[in-house]
Amino acid sequence: MRELTTGPRVLLRRLRELMAEVLEPQERLDRIVREIAQNMVAEVCSFYVLRSDGVLELYATEGLNPQAVHLAQLRLGQGLVGTIAASARPLNLTDAQTHPAFTYLPETGEEVYNSFLGVPILRAGRTLGVLVVQNRTKRAYREDELEALETTAMVLAEMVATGDLTRLTRPGVELDLGKPMSFSGNSFNDGVGLGHVVLHEPRIVVTNLFNEDSQRELERLQEAIGSLRISIDDMLSRRDVAAEGEHRAVLEAYRMFAHDRGWVRRLEEAIHNGLTAEAAVEKVQSDTRARMMHLTDPYMRERLSDFDDLANRLLRQLMGRDVKTVAESLVKDAIIIARSMGAAELLDYPRERLRGVVLEDGAPTSHVVIVARAMGIPVVGQVKGVVSMAENNDAAIVDGDDGKVHLRPQVDIETAYAEKVRFRARRQALYRELRDEPSVTKDGVEISLLMNAGLLVDLPQLVESGAVGIGLFRTELQFMIASTFPRAEQQERLYRSVLDAADDRPVTFRTLDIGGDKVLPYFRNSGREENPAMGWRAIRLTLDRPGLLRTQLRALLKAAGGRELRLMLPMVTEVGEVRAAREIIEREVRHLSRFAYSLPTRLRLGAMVEVPSLLWQLDELMAVVDFVSVGSNDLFQFLMAVDRGNSIISNRFDQLSPPFLRVLRQIVEAGTRNDTPVTLCGEMAGKPLTAMTLIGLGFRQISMSPASIGPVKAMLGALDMAKLNALLLEALHKPNGSHSLREVLSGFAEDNGIPL
Repeated sequence: MRELTTGPRVLLRRLRELMAEVLEPQERLDRIVREIAQNMVAEVCSFYVLRSDGVLELYATEGLNPQAVHLAQLRLGQGLVGTIAASARPLNLTDAQTHPAFTYLPETGEEVYNSFLGVPILRAGRTLGVLVVQNRTKRAYREDELEALETTAMVLAEMVATGDLTRLTRPGVELDLGKPMSFSGNSFNDGVGLGHVVLHEPRIVVTNLFNEDSQRELERLQEAIGSLRISIDDMLSRRDVAAEGEHRAVLEAYRMFAHDRGWVRRLEEAIHNGLTAEAAVEKVQSDTRARMMHLTDPYMRERLSDFDDLANRLLRQLMGRDVKTVAESLVKDAIIIARSMGAAELLDYPRERLRGVVLEDGAPTSHVVIVARAMGIPVVGQVKGVVSMAENNDAAIVDGDDGKVHLRPQVDIETAYAEKVRFRARRQALYRELRDEPSVTKDGVEISLLMNAGLLVDLPQLVESGAVGIGLFRTELQFMIASTFPRAEQQERLYRSVLDAADDRPVTFRTLDIGGDKVLPYFRNSGREENPAMGWRAIRLTLDRPGLLRTQLRALLKAAGGRELRLMLPMVTEVGEVRAAREIIEREVRHLSRFAYSLPTRLRLGAMVEVPSLLWQLDELMAVVDFVSVGSNDLFQFLMAVDRGNSIISNRFDQLSPPFLRVLRQIVEAGTRNDTPVTLCGEMAGKPLTAMTLIGLGFRQISMSPASIGPVKAMLGALDMAKLNALLLEALHKPNGSHSLREVLSGFAEDNGIPL
């Protein structure tokens, strides 16, 4: 590669000296644009800053009318400067005034200048302003001049980001970097959190921008790229990375980027222009992100995330940082913002400091969402672009009720949400007062309110919530947060801890429910599935891999020695699967008896009703189990052929639709007919309106998140169950073709003073 002119290096050295001098912000800017103009032999150099109202304001100029500073303004997308800011792309024009976007500002006196070179001022792919040089003569600026101006713009971006220019803003005017922003996403867990941003993968701030020795920086870059390539090859060769599938595809994309010659060449050019290796990586990363953020192709946007991650890994290599670090000095009111994260990573953060989680990706059934829900943390997902727009310590609000995220909120919004949080706290205080009260309807019908759990962090909430037991313990969560299969001893310790914490309260353990969306990175599936939700998962998987099931059953039987053990089988499709599982259980009981282990005093086996085929086997099923539990989430999904994670169609279907409620009533009637207890565990149980409906259908045991027990118990105290039952059964038997009974049931609650 040819060595570029020393001009950019001289300019960067002068900029470094100017940054080090003690100067007023305006004087520093004026001298910077003068230096740029002299170095590039330009008659004009102008610096525009993007304000929060979408206006680009002239902050400094050499060559234009100095009276225009802070007066000349262009809207985003207006004129050449506005076009550069909106597109995040440079413009290099021989005759600027013939360009269709040219806008004449008479106060600047720029009509005598023809050639024009402008570049966006970027940081983390976000446009903060525009830097321009101009000349009277019609000329095309060289590639090295464009590189020099882009490199200089990077220095100015840090000035904007550090807040140096806020002293130059007029009262009531804010720079774009600090403007309030609101995002809409999907609510993955209810609740409201006020706090300050903690980026899960903190943006690495490069402070050493200017190099003293280009050759040494090139060597550092090559060493870091070499190490990066080796680490990716190592990851690909590991035994726990499947031979095919999404995990490998991501790593293959990383390897492709790491060997991309065009990427490396741009890094080397930035170093030749005077940047350090890490500053070069940041510059190229920001340029690429700005240009790709406008793409709508989801595949290309996903590749952008891959590129970001790769560039961040390279930055950490160069700066000697660990690849993953949990914030050591976490703020006391943390709003975690991440593109995506694992369940184990969330558990690394101290629970008492977490106020909310925001994800650019994710789904309601993501592992991290399941864990956050268990911890009672508000979660909003599918919030596109939030990572780029957030900075560590920004004030933030997570509204898990409405799926909203507010960054740097205005005072009135913050005040409104603070009042909402206080109101929720007052309600929670009222619910705590109900904790030890019986769960009985107004007309004396007793209802068992159970809680869902899956981790040790859930157990204190058993007493705090007032639940009468654990209706669903998701044993797979222990597997999902582990890096390898939990050993039998680890499983036994967890199950014993759960039973000890529950004391005499009943606990229903669901056997391992993995597969589908619950992918374990260390468990290799035999092949790719087109529809994993209806594929090799839950009881199907564990019957095919009986070693997994036997290990878990042995741990559960040993942990429950001297106590009752309640086991529940997930995703049962036919009664034969229950018989096969019972045979394995009995074999494990015989094995432990042979070695004189203490066994459970009673073993009760149940099955989840979540596959529609069981609706035609209910009597046969109830003859071979001790209880059944309706998994309303999957049953609704399979019955209505609706993907709950698909936002396009999920809102078109309602769990309070007559067909689904008739199915639930059918299951209750089968339980009564066979004298078999029926429970429901799912999202329906956790909201007062849908919980009220379940009670009206005949359910007497429902299991929900701990935070839902208070609101549901408050609803029960005002409910006349007989009156609701009559209304509901009449509505279900009347062929009205209604899409949903939600309005009817809401009206009943309102008319009868039932709190929802």
